[in-house]
Amino acid sequence: MAIAITLEKFLQKQDIEYNVTVHPRSYTSMETAQVGHIPGDRLAKSVLLRDGQDFLVAVVPATHRLDLAQLSRLLERPLEMASETEVGALFGDCEFGAIPPCGTAYGLETVVDDALIRQRDIWFEAGDHEELIHVDGAQFDALMGAAEHGRISQHA
Repeated sequence: MAIAITLEKFLQKQDIEYNVTVHPRSYTSMETAQVGHIPGDRLAKSVLLRDGQDFLVAVVPATHRLDLAQLSRLLERPLEMASETEVGALFGDCEFGAIPPCGTAYGLETVVDDALIRQRDIWFEAGDHEELIHVDGAQFDALMGAAEHGRISQHA
């Protein structure tokens, strides 16, 4: 599989400079960091959440666990994990478990952990389990645009 078409079009539209990193097939973010020889704190992991009516993408470093309670407080609304069916419906051009952090590309609100904002380089899922997108920190900030950010995770 190649880069998810929705993501690829979004990157082009936003004029984002990126490289594609190919790696052996992996299924967890930390496994991806290992096989891709990437620092785990620079691999952006995306989690799809819902608040009862709407969905949002939370983006945290692979070395961290999302703090759902903290994110709910930050956004002032209760949140829960989306179901596999909902993930598949919203990210139809991505393999399950390989959603990119660009919720905006899919019409979704996005919240980014502060720990990713400070990084020099960021890698993230391209939509499958064998390719990553690599951007520098400034390009990642531009890609996240007006996404809200805060301390929404804890080191695992």
